[in-house]
Formats: sequence, structure tokens, C-alpha cells
Amino acid sequence: MESSSEPLASRRRPTLLKDVVGQAHLIGPGAPLRVAIEKKHLFSFILWGPPGVGKTTLARLYASAVNAEYYELSAVSAGKDDIKKIIESTGTLLGPRILFLDEIHRFNKSQQDFLLPYVESGRLTLIGATTENPSFEVIPALLSRCRVFVLESFSETEMKKIITRTGLVVDKDAIKWIVRAAGGDARQALAIIEHTAGLYTEVTETTLEQALQNKLLRYDKKGDEHYNTVSAFIKSMRASQPDAALYYLARMITAGEDPKFIARRMVIFASEDIGVAQPTALVVANEVFRAVETIGLPEAGINLAHGVVHLCMAPKDRRAYDAYNEALGDVKEYGNLVVPLKIRNAATSLQKQLGYGNGYELYTKDDLLPEKLQGKNYFKINKKSK
Repeated sequence: MESSSEPLASRRRPTLLKDVVGQAHLIGPGAPLRVAIEKKHLFSFILWGPPGVGKTTLARLYASAVNAEYYELSAVSAGKDDIKKIIESTGTLLGPRILFLDEIHRFNKSQQDFLLPYVESGRLTLIGATTENPSFEVIPALLSRCRVFVLESFSETEMKKIITRTGLVVDKDAIKWIVRAAGGDARQALAIIEHTAGLYTEVTETTLEQALQNKLLRYDKKGDEHYNTVSAFIKSMRASQPDAALYYLARMITAGEDPKFIARRMVIFASEDIGVAQPTALVVANEVFRAVETIGLPEAGINLAHGVVHLCMAPKDRRAYDAYNEALGDVKEYGNLVVPLKIRNAATSLQKQLGYGNGYELYTKDDLLPEKLQGKNYFKINKKSK
């Protein structure tokens, strides 16, 4: 194996768009990011996707295409002063400045607020990269000024293509092992190969296991193990089984799941499965989420456990959730049905003349649904659901 202090993943990073593997929905013929690159269209955007799927690569290719002065910062270690230095620098180009901010979700609200006016004015073009949902992690004002592109984990075929491009000899069984272990993360796959090749003359399934001692097999946030464990966690709470729910909670925490993701699922569960049977469950779930935000791991695990047991033991009632879904179905089927005149807002004299608000009684027993839906019973008041 060639000797270099630069990691294999960095050395093998594509420098031309045609060499990029995967993300065809973004960079395939006619796809939005490819068109932007080809037309040198300058705009701010956020790349959202799991680790090791090419966010940095795409950012660099885009910056090169638009002839921008390119800066990279990691939100883990960077702050306001780093942004100031970029803004105040004269630069080597007269063209635009692009700031690639990795892990943008690590910037707090104050830091994002500081960045906002520079993006708004065009003094900086922002490319943010995140593994977390930008809707939750990026302030609305900044998010509204960026387009969000969602990246996907590499498929098995794409992973195999990336591995074969390393130029290293890796046998077929070893490739399958690496693909399974990396879970769609190309950087992880190349790190596995590099570590093994540095210790042994061949990269085989045997040398992989010896080199890594199986410790690199991980819980992939976008893979089957993630979804299976989350599903088991929710269904254990639904079945009022605190032991099982706590086990799956511990498994997710140990595997490195974002505790805020777990807390969000608990907030959803409080309304979806407990609902009106115990409305205060939503209060508890929200407080658990707040505790996770302010305390962080490992101590926040205690708050999560407290909340999980509470949600497990609470009575269950899905009527509000089921009723909402039924109402959504009618909205999709019938569209904007006419709102009855008596419950329209009579804000002007003309509206009053047209009959808006006529006949409305404060505590009326009349059916207030649109005429086509009158008699519908979404929320079954006299029948509890389990």
C-alpha cells in the first residue's frame, strides 16, 4: 500500500463531476445540482445526508465550477471570529466567496443569527452540510435562504464501485464484508480498507476481522438496524412494556443515536398513542426533549429513561391521531370544500351583506363541517381506541 499521511478517502476523492459515484438524483443528467454546476449558478444550499456520502466532494466541485474563493469550516470547532476573518479577508479572487460549513447543525442559534446577514446580503454563499434534519437544526430565517438537497447512502453496487477504485486488491468476500460493515458510508469503507492494508499484505475477510476485531460494525442511522431498533422501541412503549422499551433505548444510546431523535419520537408517541387518555404525557415528553437539549449525554439518558417509563405506563388512546388521518384523507379527496357561511369571518361590511357569520351561535350544536362532509364522525367520542 502506498505510504501517505493523507487518508485514503481524501486521496481518492473525485475532482471531476463525471467521477462522482451515486447521488444521480442530484448530479445525474438534468438533475438540479448538476444543472447549477454546468450553468455556474450561484446560490446557497444545504446538503443533508448520512456520513460519507459525498457532501464535501460536491461542495468543492460546485465551488470550483463557479470560480469562487472557497473556505471550509467545521461547526464543531469554528465560531463567529472565523467567519469574521473570511469576511474581512481581501481574498485572491474578485469573484464570490463560498463558505462550506460542515456539521452546520452544531452551530447554535446565536452563531447562525450572526451568519445570516452575510448570506442574506450575498457577501457569503453558504454551503451547509449536516447529518441532521435541517428543519430542526437550522434557524428558519437561514433555512429559507438556502435550498436543501438530500443525499442518500450509497447502494451496495455504488459501494463496490468505490472500493474497486482504490486500486488496492480486495477479494470478493472482503468487499461484501466491507459493504455490510460500512452501511453506505464510503469514508468508513475506505478507512476499513486502509487500516487493514496497513497491517496485512492482503485484504481478506479474515484479515479484516483480525484488524478490526469486529469493533467497526456500527449502528447505521440510515440502515435497517436503525429502523428495526426504533420500531421495536416504539412498539414496546405502545405495548406498555417498560423493560423492552428501556432495552431498546439503551441499545440506541450505546450505538450513538442522537438523543434528540429519540426524544422527538417520544413527543410524537405522546400524542399519537396516548393522546386524550392522558394529555399530560405530551407535557412530560416535551420536558424530556428540553432536558436532552440542555443537559446532553450521558446524564440525559436518565431523563430519557424516566420519560420512556412514563409513556409506557400511561393509558393509550389513538382516537385523535386516527381522526386526524381520516380528516386528511377527506381533504386530499375533496380539496377545498366550501366553508359554511355561518362560521366565516365577517371582517368587512360587504362580507356581512353576503351573509358571513349569519346565524352563528357561540355554543351551537349545528354540524359545522362543509355540506358534503356533514355527518362525518372522525373523532369517536364514545369509543376509546387502544
